[in-house]
Amino acid sequence: MTDISARPEGLSAYIAVTATYWAFMLTDGALRMLVLLHFHTLGFTPVQLAYLFVLYEIAGMVTNLCAGWIAARFGLTSTLYAGLGLQVLALLALAQLDPTWAVGLSVAYVMVVQGASGVAKDLAKMSSKSAVKLLAPSEDGGLFRWVALLTGSKNAVKGLGFLLGAGLLATIGFVWAVLGMAVILAVILLAVLIAMPPGLPKGRKDAKFSEVFSKSSNVNWLSAARVFLFGARDVWFVVGIPIYFYAVLSDGSLAGNRAAFFMIGTFMAVWVILYGFVQVSAPRLLKASTRPEGELVGAAKGWAWSLAAIPAALAFTSLAADGPQTWLTTILVVGLLAFGAIFAINSALHSYLILTFTKAERVTMDVGFYYMANAGGRLLGTLLSGLTYQMGGLPLLLGAATLMLTCAAIFAGLLRAS
Repeated sequence: MTDISARPEGLSAYIAVTATYWAFMLTDGALRMLVLLHFHTLGFTPVQLAYLFVLYEIAGMVTNLCAGWIAARFGLTSTLYAGLGLQVLALLALAQLDPTWAVGLSVAYVMVVQGASGVAKDLAKMSSKSAVKLLAPSEDGGLFRWVALLTGSKNAVKGLGFLLGAGLLATIGFVWAVLGMAVILAVILLAVLIAMPPGLPKGRKDAKFSEVFSKSSNVNWLSAARVFLFGARDVWFVVGIPIYFYAVLSDGSLAGNRAAFFMIGTFMAVWVILYGFVQVSAPRLLKASTRPEGELVGAAKGWAWSLAAIPAALAFTSLAADGPQTWLTTILVVGLLAFGAIFAINSALHSYLILTFTKAERVTMDVGFYYMANAGGRLLGTLLSGLTYQMGGLPLLLGAATLMLTCAAIFAGLLRAS
């Protein structure tokens, strides 16, 4: 494969892919917050709210497994365009939801639409992350810098999306919010169709679907660690903590609900933005440009154990509280912000290592497989988020996150320098 990383078109293609991914993730973050808060106010239980995102994560698993092969065969731009187009259709479909429908019908409808959005998100993600491997300069830690910049900036943008979604719900309402996002994303899709710079591979017709399953033990162990890393995040992130905050912040009035929307959206936004900024800084914090690959591989285990200590401490703290408490909320906010910073180091390190472990000729395959594991972790976390919070509140929810991170650290410890 021709090396285009040092050419001007390589940088132009990277900028175009990153900007497109930003736009997509802004709507993805806003949509998640819109759906969560809107349906919570309609009386959905934590388990029912978790169901709304189940097909989204299942679709992500299937998509990532197939998308790597599709991109290898038909080119990275094809999967990027398909992701944007499908998200536009999903947003338009969600605007057709009728609040007079029965709860069961509403849940089923939103699950299907969210499933389509999950397919769209992972098509765009796999395309963007694979492009970094092909476009980034190889010298002076360039790969780590470029992947950290893409993932970190994406998460900062998604954090703004959480704030945007909560703000739109409180001001113009659910339907107009999703319609407005659909229009904006459609304009961006049209722009990249017309003006995407050259530089991304066009695909190879002899790519076989069986190639998506990696024979590299490092890719497989890292994927296993990724399952539990993101499961540990989503077990509190998707349903439990937002609903807990709503119980603390809302007084049940219309004005109180709106104020709660803004505060919850602001916290979730700040969390993800902090996470994104730390990710961007990860190569510098880890001194990646001067450390050998073996040291960075070994660091993955230590950072996972450090992360596990935070939900463990929060779980014990929440056991001392009798239901929602102001002092507990303060401790949770501080603890989860610290969790976000250390989680960002773990995530950035994983994102770099998967690109290090794979080869250019099968990058879409390995990245697709890795993000299939990522989606599997999110699915597990999503299911447990509603279930653990409804069954045992914060202590059980945070205990589940601790157990998952313990598994992530064990699998990270099995990685070896290539």
